[in-house]
Amino acid sequence: MMMVRMAQAGDAPALLALARSAGVGMTSFMPDLAMIEARIERSVQTLAGTLPLAQQGYLFVLEDTLDARVAGVSGIEAAVGLDAPWYNYRIGRYLHTSRGVGVSSDASALFLSNDHTGHSELCTLFLAPEYRRDGNGALLSKARFMFIAAFRERFTQTLVAEMRGVTDASGRSPFWDAVCRPFFRMEFAEADRLVGLGRKSIIAELMPRHPLYMALLSREARAVVGEVHVQTAPARALLESEGLRFADYVDIFDGGATLQGDIDRLRIVRESRRQSIDDVMAQPTQTLLIANDALDAFRVTKAQVGESMRAHRSALLETLNVAEMGAVRTVGLRPAPAACA
Repeated sequence: MMMVRMAQAGDAPALLALARSAGVGMTSFMPDLAMIEARIERSVQTLAGTLPLAQQGYLFVLEDTLDARVAGVSGIEAAVGLDAPWYNYRIGRYLHTSRGVGVSSDASALFLSNDHTGHSELCTLFLAPEYRRDGNGALLSKARFMFIAAFRERFTQTLVAEMRGVTDASGRSPFWDAVCRPFFRMEFAEADRLVGLGRKSIIAELMPRHPLYMALLSREARAVVGEVHVQTAPARALLESEGLRFADYVDIFDGGATLQGDIDRLRIVRESRRQSIDDVMAQPTQTLLIANDALDAFRVTKAQVGESMRAHRSALLETLNVAEMGAVRTVGLRPAPAACA
């Protein structure tokens, strides 16, 4: 059975191996053991209530309970940009009109922005390639929504998700080459590494502060603005199915889409319910996300409930660390199909 749980200190070596396979563009998940250990410790302290909001972050791992293997990682930041600026580009528009010659042009431009300061953020989603099947990606990503639903008071009103932008097999970013390289004078991977190591000041120091007209960028760069890496496309579709939307904000380094949404309007937050185990087992056959509501021992799994699941009741309870007569939080793994008009 696959289970999402809170990261623990002993997960660091396995997470390091995952980070090494993630490639360029995962700024929040660098292949550095000390950084991974610090990220886990920050999650532990956040759960313990010892950190201010500006420093709070949660880290989850996907575990294959068959052999206790760590197969993926995901995270949530409670409120971005309060300790250090959180930058992105907002796509805005200028209208230029000359009545004398009868010409009008509607031009898009990139405006450096801190508009998402203080918002909660979904981050650090990575699944081992051999586990990209059987709904494991959906479990790893949506477990975070179950955590937010259970502990709503720990998060702000708006949730954002910065998606990995387009890079080629060698790690080259067309957006970086056109927009950032002239100012940073370094490779995309190096700038990404520096920001991942906490050197975010280089953005304020080197990034152009004036709006950038999209028409002046290369065709290749314009084509990737608001797009995502091929490996990230399923994650984007999943988040959009839960209620997040692209609202014309993009990553300042690779141009990847930033999604956002009102937390209280997200499907899982609206529809998840606490139920007794008996009530869960009595439901018609369907695939559910099922979670406990234990803060520091939070666990989520997916299971097809109904007649076939009743024989595995004890295994489900053990996975979730829930008592026989306990309660769990449940919701459908995927949104219900839209009704025909």
